[in-house]
Amino acid sequence: MSGRNDFASSSLTRHLVRGGIGFGGIAAAFALMPLTGPLSLLLAPLGLVVLRGCPMCWAIGLAQTLSRGKLRRECHDGQCTLGRARPGP
Repeated sequence: MSGRNDFASSSLTRHLVRGGIGFGGIAAAFALMPLTGPLSLLLAPLGLVVLRGCPMCWAIGLAQTLSRGKLRRECHDGQCTLGRARPGP
C-alpha cells in the first residue's frame, strides 16, 4: 500500500461541497420526477460522478479527510498499529 489516501479530498470544505452537489443531484433526480418525468433521472449519474462513483466511497473519504494528519500507522516486525501522529517541528 502506498500510504496515499485514495478517497480523501484536499480540504474538508471541498469534500463537503462535493457531497452536497452529489447527494443533491441524486435526490433531485427522484424529487423532480413528477415535474419533468424520466428526464430528471439524468441528474443521478451526474451526482454519482461528483461523488467519484459511490456514496460509500464519499463517506470513507470524509473519514479520511477528517483524520488526515491526526492518525499514523506504524508497522514493525509484521505488526501494525494505529496511533496519534506526532506533532511536526
